[in-house]
Amino acid sequence: MNVIIDRFEEEFAVVELDEGKFSDLPRVLLPEGAKVGDVISITVDRDETEARRARIGSLRRRLFKKD
Repeated sequence: MNVIIDRFEEEFAVVELDEGKFSDLPRVLLPEGAKVGDVISITVDRDETEARRARIGSLRRRLFKKD
């Protein structure tokens, strides 16, 4: 999904969604240096998601390991 930064309001960026609707996005989620008019791509990183799930699963198994 791509969004376009329409304007900044305090700690939020007002972004235009693909459907022409607008939404507030916290500025801290934007790449450094993003400015009005920039197109921001929002994607799911499936590899990182799976790596985190595996890491959390490993920690959970170690935490609840029965001796």
